[in-house]
Amino acid sequence: MSHPLARDPASFATLFIQARSQRAFRDQAIDPAVLESVYDLAKWGPTSMNCCPARFVFVTSDEARDRLAECAMEGNRERIRSAPATVIIATDSNWYEQLPVLAPHMQGARDRFAGNPELAETNGFRNGTLQGAYLMIAARAHGLDLAPMSGFDAGKVNQAFFAEGTEMESWQANWICCMGYGDHEKLHPRAPRMAFEEACRVA
Repeated sequence: MSHPLARDPASFATLFIQARSQRAFRDQAIDPAVLESVYDLAKWGPTSMNCCPARFVFVTSDEARDRLAECAMEGNRERIRSAPATVIIATDSNWYEQLPVLAPHMQGARDRFAGNPELAETNGFRNGTLQGAYLMIAARAHGLDLAPMSGFDAGKVNQAFFAEGTEMESWQANWICCMGYGDHEKLHPRAPRMAFEEACRVA
């Protein structure tokens, strides 16, 4: 029996086919309850050992938007300032401290990662990036348009939002993503994608 989503092509269009990376956003606020609902959906996406290393900062105030925009490449600044929210997808470098709660079945897992910084960083970055992708899909499912970007200075973001001495000092910026309701008239024609035969192999 096929999965129900396989019989609902509209869901594919919403999440992938018609969804576009936005160049500009309409002046329409996002209800804070929507942001919370987006996270509450995205948090169920799987990570190894249920480690959940990603942390999210939803930048919505004018002051915080300006602060974040100054960390970005010039071509991305206006999008950050015009988006009703921009989320900083970060990784908590101390993510393994939560393992006794998140993965109680994995005895000794916390100590294994605490004693191996390289292993902790690799697993944290990989799974935190995965969680950021879950957040994007959850946002699209809630009717939001997105503009993910890596054109920013992560060091400046860390200094501006995760400074030493704050409760978030162990968080490290991975990438950022503008959220809102896009101005679709300002989109470029959609760029092509690689065909299965070009990008895939079956081993």
